[in-house]
Amino acid sequence: MQDRRQFLSAASSSLALAALGLPAAALAQQGLKLSGPQPFSFESLVARAQALAAKPYASTSNLPKDVLERIDYEQHGKIKYQTDDAVFRDGPGQFPVTFFHLGRFFQEPVHMHTLGRSGSNWFARELLYDASYFDMPADSPAHQMPDGAGFAGFRFQESRLADQSKLDWKQNDWVAFLGASYFRAIGELYQYGLSARGIALDVAMPDKPEEFPNFTHFYFEPPAANDSTSVVVYALLQGPSITGAYKFVMKREKAVIMDIDCQLFLRKDVARLGIAPLTSMFWYSESVKPTGIDWRPEVHDSDGLALWTGSGERIWRPLNNPPATTASAFGDTKPRGFGLMQRDRQFGNYLDGVHYERRPSLWVEPLGDWGEGAVQLIEIPTDDEIHDNVVAFWVPKESARAGKAYKLSYRLHWMADEPYPSPLARCTGTRIGRGGQPGQPRPAGVRKFMVEFKGGSLGKLPFGVKPELVLSASSGQFSYVFAEAIPDGEAGHWRAQFDFTPAGNDPVDMRLFLKNGDETLTETWLYQFHPF
Repeated sequence: MQDRRQFLSAASSSLALAALGLPAAALAQQGLKLSGPQPFSFESLVARAQALAAKPYASTSNLPKDVLERIDYEQHGKIKYQTDDAVFRDGPGQFPVTFFHLGRFFQEPVHMHTLGRSGSNWFARELLYDASYFDMPADSPAHQMPDGAGFAGFRFQESRLADQSKLDWKQNDWVAFLGASYFRAIGELYQYGLSARGIALDVAMPDKPEEFPNFTHFYFEPPAANDSTSVVVYALLQGPSITGAYKFVMKREKAVIMDIDCQLFLRKDVARLGIAPLTSMFWYSESVKPTGIDWRPEVHDSDGLALWTGSGERIWRPLNNPPATTASAFGDTKPRGFGLMQRDRQFGNYLDGVHYERRPSLWVEPLGDWGEGAVQLIEIPTDDEIHDNVVAFWVPKESARAGKAYKLSYRLHWMADEPYPSPLARCTGTRIGRGGQPGQPRPAGVRKFMVEFKGGSLGKLPFGVKPELVLSASSGQFSYVFAEAIPDGEAGHWRAQFDFTPAGNDPVDMRLFLKNGDETLTETWLYQFHPF
């Protein structure tokens, strides 16, 4: 009789698990707590975002502030999600999902849901927070967080089916969403660096504080059985001035590619609406390095902004660490792409074990017609590498007024280089020093520029032919202008050099490219010079 009761109990449990459907049944067997099912579709998520935009914003957090404040940077680093409790630990798909804990710097709860199908209908179940999912010290204040508190973010681990001796999925991840609407990926060089965001609102506006909306809900679609590279995630965005619904299709191949569909709804007017924002760090490079600032030759996650305009022009704008916050706008119609890039890949130019030479470049490819607007670049002064001080994004020309809606699609390429390389020679270095000539008194305030280009048609110039400089500036005067081949034995490696005398202390916008007759040989170098 006892055996029969045990058999019936086991059978009842099995039936209950089967009723949950996949992957919910597998998660329940792992001991994870799930809410009841709710119908889900991307269309319903869009409708929810639109409905929320018609109501005043209200934070959903009612968590104990004193506990969150005590989970500081050091304490947060000691809290690790257990990989045995990873979503999709045993499939479907190859990429398990683990989660970040809430804390002082991540106080807004994020609700995580798994999706399942019943016939042709999708439903969502929330993964309910429990402290037992995390390894944490016995004295961690995180033990005081209530059940169901939510999470701070998530990450996809590397493939559980890969060679674990080379890349253990329990120790390595390839994409992470953490804090406000920030997310990042490792690219093809297995190194995190710059971040992307869902949206950027009023960055560096003189009379308005920047707003940081949050991804408050995520929904994980179980991968198809025959899909070994892709994951699909949906997200709800909420903030005082905006709501939105997002679909991310993320592919882990040689690089990381993300296709993003989003619909945005404005609650309030926004002075600077940043679409597809990229956020990075630039402290200094070989261009301008104050004496004794640091022992390393260069420190930056990205060294330039690359643009491919709707008219087909290729532009390279080296980054600055300016003396004051600056905003630069590059007007365009139907842009083909832009990105914050890390072109310098030489370890010897960084000499740092954190491997700045491996930081990914991130390229935004608009899918569809983005119309008229501008890529805007915000550069903020910094005196250390711990601050993200560079932001780039697309700003539509039309004013962002309350009640306006946007429907956009774009692709993010997390790579070592641009996804669509130009046939033109590219800029490989910008160096600035004192102007004048060796052996003569150096004129005060005059700066010498050396701008290096390499590749493309420069390598095909006939012997004895020198490219012509096409050079201009918003103010000031040029002198000693010429081009010369760099004597390193590499064909197609040239530098344009000139002295520049500023007209005052205001920033100067410079423009340069090389040509031979009517043939353009290089991408366009744009630079904002701050007289010093």
